[in-house]
Amino acid sequence: MEKIPMTPQGFRALEAELKNLKSVERPAIIRAIAEARELGDLSENAEYHSAREKQSFIEGRVKELEGVISLADVIDPSKLSGSIKFGAKVTLVDEDTEEEKTWQIVGEHEANIEAGLLNIRSPLARALIGKDEGDSVDVRTPGGVRSYEILNITFA
Repeated sequence: MEKIPMTPQGFRALEAELKNLKSVERPAIIRAIAEARELGDLSENAEYHSAREKQSFIEGRVKELEGVISLADVIDPSKLSGSIKFGAKVTLVDEDTEEEKTWQIVGEHEANIEAGLLNIRSPLARALIGKDEGDSVDVRTPGGVRSYEILNITFA
């Protein structure tokens, strides 16, 4: 199986979610199912069916997280330097709008656009890999080709 790159923060977040699912969510849903069973006829018991559906989701997510964690290749960006690679924080300026944005290139399981965490498999991240400060990159997006200049690269 292929290793899954992630930052230490992303790895800790997945571990915390897994721990919460196993120690809080799973026992709570087991209690909810037991309480729903006590209400009688299960065929028309909405609480029971809802609890079973939630249990199925929780168990699926637990299996998914265990699989991702077992394949995790934790990369500490603070030990890296040089051109853009996994873990880099990159400040870009859109050459058309002059808008500046800072992104950190992370693994797909920790990516969050709103938080500035860019999936390494995204078109923008793929275009940035291997580039240096001062370089320009053209990125094909659903809205057309965008041009960015790389202002700053840090590894933290």
